[in-house]
Amino acid sequence: MIDATVAAMGRDYATVHRGVYARSADMTLAYEAARRRIAAFIGAAEEQVVFVRGATEAINLVAYSHPRKGRVLLSTLEHHSNIVPWQLAGWQVDVCPLTADGRIDLDAAEKMLTPDHTMVAFAHVSNVLGSPLDVARAAELAHRVGAELLVDGCQAVPRLPVDVAALGCDYYVFSGHKLYGPTGIGVLWSDKLDALAPWQGGGSMIDRVTFGRTTYAPAPTRFEAGTPAIVEALGLAAAVDYIDAIGVEAIHVHECALVGSLREQLARRNSITLFGPDNSAGIVSFAMAGVHPHDIGTILDESGVAIRAGHHCAQPLMAHLGVPATARASFGLYSNDDDVAALIDGLSRVERIFG
Repeated sequence: MIDATVAAMGRDYATVHRGVYARSADMTLAYEAARRRIAAFIGAAEEQVVFVRGATEAINLVAYSHPRKGRVLLSTLEHHSNIVPWQLAGWQVDVCPLTADGRIDLDAAEKMLTPDHTMVAFAHVSNVLGSPLDVARAAELAHRVGAELLVDGCQAVPRLPVDVAALGCDYYVFSGHKLYGPTGIGVLWSDKLDALAPWQGGGSMIDRVTFGRTTYAPAPTRFEAGTPAIVEALGLAAAVDYIDAIGVEAIHVHECALVGSLREQLARRNSITLFGPDNSAGIVSFAMAGVHPHDIGTILDESGVAIRAGHHCAQPLMAHLGVPATARASFGLYSNDDDVAALIDGLSRVERIFG
């Protein structure tokens, strides 16, 4: 990924879809090739993939551009980026509860959904609990009442195979940096882009402009106003190549083993409270009695272990769990048993300091 972005900046760093000179033409070809590559990674057609700044912008795009603003069903575990955009765009928000082990309760969702709902927006994998969603069932429930399903796939794409056609959702969003790519680039996938109105105006996204009237380019171009994140798109495509070479299934198996090992060792400690299901996808959140997660994170950092400590942009979930914050260990394809051992050793040090 680094090599791809550096090479692009050093060789052909020109804008796309504008120039007839060779560097611009070459960069345009590379940019659209990146779109095709990323689309193939999620089983999509290239014209169904919009490049955005990240999942946050993708959700905002749908929330503001959707032609049938009404009621949206969210869940207790959603990231703020899948809550605030709907509020700001004027949707009426309903909240689906969780099961005892921290999954979105689809039985409850089935009872809550009515024809007044035009959208359901759920996380594929919780960024706090690692809880996986049965997307196919969620899609069936949404479609049964005439609603559409948006899936926040940020925590799923780096560790679970994603085929948007098989999932049955209507919108799928993710950020590039969660996929070992650059920041500032993300993806909105949908097979219903033509139904959405442009939400940002500017260069590139137009067909013809007069002072009296403007017509717009077809999707996905109509949603990419201004100069896009060209180099970042190329970097994300390179990251996808890297992940494909390893295999998402292999990454999933690897992370599941690490999650199982860590949860088993944490469960043996009386001072630790674990959150989320036993089969959480790549993520383990926990709290230690009498110790703030920020203190845990600071001491672990001194041991070379980096975790996230705080509310994880999920304050409603923290309220549901009855804690102000949690400590969260997130595994990646590069994590190994030594990392688990270092984390456990670091927690022993935390207990000695605060014990």
